[in-house]
Amino acid sequence: MADTVQPDPNSLQIPGDNLSAPSSPATARNDCSITPLTPSPSPRVEVRPRMACPFSVVVAIDFGTTSSGYAFSFTQDSEAIHMMKRWEGGDPGVANQKSPTCLLLTPDLRFHSFGFAARDFYHDVDPEEARHWLYFDKFKMKIHSTSDLTMETELEAVNGRRVRAIEVFAHALRFFREHALKEVKDQSSSVLEGEEIRWVITVPAVWRQPAKQFMREAAYLAGLVSPDCPEQLLIALEPEAASIYCRKLRLHQVIDLSLQPITNGLDVDGSRPFDSSFRQAREQLRRSRHSRTFLVESGTGELWSELQTGDRYMVADCGGGTVDLTVHQIEQPQGTLKELYKASGTVSLQSSKDTEKMYPISRSFQKLSLPSPGGPYGAVGVDLAFEAMLCQIFGEDFIQSFKAKRPAAWVDLTIAFEARKRTAAPGRANALNISLPFSFIDYYKRHRGQSVEAALRKSNMNIVKWSSQGMLRLTQEAMNELFQPTIVNIVKHIEELMAKPEVRGVRFLFLVGGFAESPMLQKAVQRALGRTCRIIIPHDVGLTILKGAVLFGLDPTVVRVRRCPLTYGVGVLNRFVDGRHPRNKLLIKDGREWCTDVLDRFVSVDQSVALGEVVRRSYTPARLGQRKIIINIYCSSTDEVTYISDPGVRKCGAITLDLPEPLPEPGAVGGAGAGGPQRREIRATMQFGDTEIKVTAADVMSNRSVRASIDFLSN
Repeated sequence: MADTVQPDPNSLQIPGDNLSAPSSPATARNDCSITPLTPSPSPRVEVRPRMACPFSVVVAIDFGTTSSGYAFSFTQDSEAIHMMKRWEGGDPGVANQKSPTCLLLTPDLRFHSFGFAARDFYHDVDPEEARHWLYFDKFKMKIHSTSDLTMETELEAVNGRRVRAIEVFAHALRFFREHALKEVKDQSSSVLEGEEIRWVITVPAVWRQPAKQFMREAAYLAGLVSPDCPEQLLIALEPEAASIYCRKLRLHQVIDLSLQPITNGLDVDGSRPFDSSFRQAREQLRRSRHSRTFLVESGTGELWSELQTGDRYMVADCGGGTVDLTVHQIEQPQGTLKELYKASGTVSLQSSKDTEKMYPISRSFQKLSLPSPGGPYGAVGVDLAFEAMLCQIFGEDFIQSFKAKRPAAWVDLTIAFEARKRTAAPGRANALNISLPFSFIDYYKRHRGQSVEAALRKSNMNIVKWSSQGMLRLTQEAMNELFQPTIVNIVKHIEELMAKPEVRGVRFLFLVGGFAESPMLQKAVQRALGRTCRIIIPHDVGLTILKGAVLFGLDPTVVRVRRCPLTYGVGVLNRFVDGRHPRNKLLIKDGREWCTDVLDRFVSVDQSVALGEVVRRSYTPARLGQRKIIINIYCSSTDEVTYISDPGVRKCGAITLDLPEPLPEPGAVGGAGAGGPQRREIRATMQFGDTEIKVTAADVMSNRSVRASIDFLSN
């Protein structure tokens, strides 16, 4: 989003447009060919009542960093949400409600498998042959971290080979499409056509606009929907989807980690609610795994009965790659939601001192590199800390060499750590054992000329031991060190958001997402915020977003007011005023002096916009007799912009509108018709409030209308 727009002298030339006076400072610039016709009106809301869903079934795909899955609901039985079939394979003791987000392509770049099947096949491939296969893991993070994302952006497989990112994502979405359609058809009594299915794909709220558009383009490529029917696909924001589902929760479906006295009789000191609630959670989770169909309230759940109009609550979506926060306000009696604060992601730790505020730094880990500033602070942050620990023990050069030469064995090691990471809990007495692949032990001995055990002794890392069974033994102190940078950052971000004046008075904090299952994170949040608000964790916390995405697909109008993520406007010409406009913006057309490159703002960043809110502006061609105009649409992450050439302003779309020559009015004598051509009115419209923006322009005289596609992916 940091791109600066440079006016293109060729992109907006009007046919037959003769610029006068070569001495004009801006004669070579013609990025703006319209001028405001009327004062800018206030936005108005076009009320969109809840309508019957025109689709027969809604299928939602929760495309996560570490795990993914789908769920669906038939519109005739919308209180029943069907989860996907249990996946084959998986880790002992880990519920396979979702599939790992990993993809395997053959050496000739054809799709082979996804999820557990991809992981298990790659595990069994001969080490030498594995170097030719393309295995992608946790690749979703790349889309957010790439500042100049385009359709040509590439992803790197474990073996180092690169493939266009859009193709990798399309392979994954196509896999879910085929599985979901088969299961929907198995449960449907009638034959479903493609246009009867509404698809919903979840994305982190912190994702920038190019990343959101990228997922839509990948869905088109995967064949979920046609680009000609964009309304058949909805992009749902993950914390927003979770918020929608939380509206339906009953008291027996949640765990309350609050430290303050509440109606369920928990102690104030926090000892009993923490221990007993986790036992309840595990038992409830075991019961729920036997059923794949969840029933939701037709109205709102019991928790909502405690909330009144204007009450505020926060949703913290703690996923694999990101942690998204959003704050909603209740609107009664309709039960709709108003976004109070623009959904935001985690911020990086500024220094190791921030970490020390919550946990003492072990001497053994003083040299351990923390995740880089701006890096991921979901569960993947813990994985990166584990890799940094291995680099400190065995040497970074060895770890990088092992990853390159034995990619399948490296994947096995990360899987082993993932399984043990899920069992880490505060106060655990026993060490966690992590199996090292035999190829790791053998490769280290041949590479370094010494044993793994000797390397551990030399590292002086007393909190990690070696087991004669070929395992690393991580003490409780070691697990604390791996978790603390990520957890501290999450807690800090929640606290900072709660301190903002516009969101003070939050009554509930809902913890959702896969990482919210971690007792380590739950305990830290409980300690820091348990006396500030009620901390609620849904029992099926890892599926909260997926269920909410289905509910969003059934009724997209449930979130009535959102915060605009960017400033949007169009480039126009204004009359040049000496002393007010800079001379380098002077443009002379037909003897008239214009100030070019002016941004006519439609909506500002962080502005509240209601669902269906429409901003209309009327413009007129800057030169009489123009037969074509191009309205360029611009965006910026800040509101402190005046011209489209200001730093940080980016062109994100364009509308080309042909203007046919007006027909003379029959019998017109004198008056306006005989006095020459009239000023022509062009109405530009932007509709906000959805997760995506719709733009149109219409020529009032000819009644021609053009819809613009906002394009964030072309440079």
